[in-house]
Amino acid sequence: MNTYEAMFIVRPDLSEEERKTLFNQIADSVAKNSGSITSAVVWAEKRKLFFTIKKHNEGMYYLVNFSSPPEAIAKLRHAYNLNENILRVLITR
Repeated sequence: MNTYEAMFIVRPDLSEEERKTLFNQIADSVAKNSGSITSAVVWAEKRKLFFTIKKHNEGMYYLVNFSSPPEAIAKLRHAYNLNENILRVLITR
C-alpha cells in the first residue's frame, strides 16, 4: 500500500451538516477501496480562487492523507469527480 495526499476544493456555500456528510463520503470512498485515512483536516475555510471553477469564485480546501493500493486511485478519482460538491481534487503520492 502506498501513501497519498489528496487536496479537495469544496463548494464554500455548504452548511455544516452538508460538510460533515461530504467528509464522511470522502472517508467512506477510501475505506471501500481497501484504504485507511491517517489524517483529514480543513486546510482553509474560504479562499478566493484564481479563476472561476464551476461558477464559484471561492472554495474551501480539505486535505486528506491516506494509504491505499495503487489500483484504487483511479476508482477514487472517478467517485470524487461525480460528486457535485467537490469542485476539484488532486491526489499525489
